[in-house]
Amino acid sequence: MESTPQSGPRRNQVVGRYGEDTAVTYLERRGFRILERNWRCRDGEVDIVASDPDGTVCLIEVKTRTGRAFGHALEAITPRKLARMRTLAGRWRAEHGAGRGVRLDVIAIDLATGRPELTHLTGIDQ
Repeated sequence: MESTPQSGPRRNQVVGRYGEDTAVTYLERRGFRILERNWRCRDGEVDIVASDPDGTVCLIEVKTRTGRAFGHALEAITPRKLARMRTLAGRWRAEHGAGRGVRLDVIAIDLATGRPELTHLTGIDQ
């Protein structure tokens, strides 16, 4: 990972971008096709939109942590965050074809050990 400032918003942006890049590499190696990155609408942003190998469209939230002071990255997926992801899925479907179903996934990346440890949870809304 590139050198980052010690703290603040810039560091968070760099860490977040690194996490998203790591997630994209992971997904592509597993046969996913990246459709969009950082798709935005008035209700928020989806980090990655990808088609999995069987053709299912996945809206993927990426959470990256450099330490455990704020808990594991998966702990950031609260009921409120999940509700927002469902709203974003509806907005994405409306923009890209109402009949198209999507799956909500989360990729958590833990950088505390210096080497990325990645966890991919599929279908978190089911």
